[in-house]
Amino acid sequence: MRRGNLALLAGGLAVALLVVLVLAPNASSSPDGLERVAEDQGFIESAEDAPFDLLPDYTIPGVDNEAASTVLAGAVGVLVVAAIALLAGRILRSRAARPR
Repeated sequence: MRRGNLALLAGGLAVALLVVLVLAPNASSSPDGLERVAEDQGFIESAEDAPFDLLPDYTIPGVDNEAASTVLAGAVGVLVVAAIALLAGRILRSRAARPR
């Protein structure tokens, strides 16, 4: 990765993490869109739990401070999405570089 691209990536990650730090503690405790529709339409009781719960309710299990837990969960989300995007970019770039 070129130095300019690395600086752009680091800057983008820094901005995303700053946004999480500022906005995550103000996240709404109201249900998200799908959950709200299920409540409004009266079929929330038929919902099944996910087979795994990595970040339940956008928190980090074991962190007692709710705001800090939400910020950490948001930071984990940002880093996971960035890693997936980088990996996808590398795969696509290597496939495009192959001779046909």
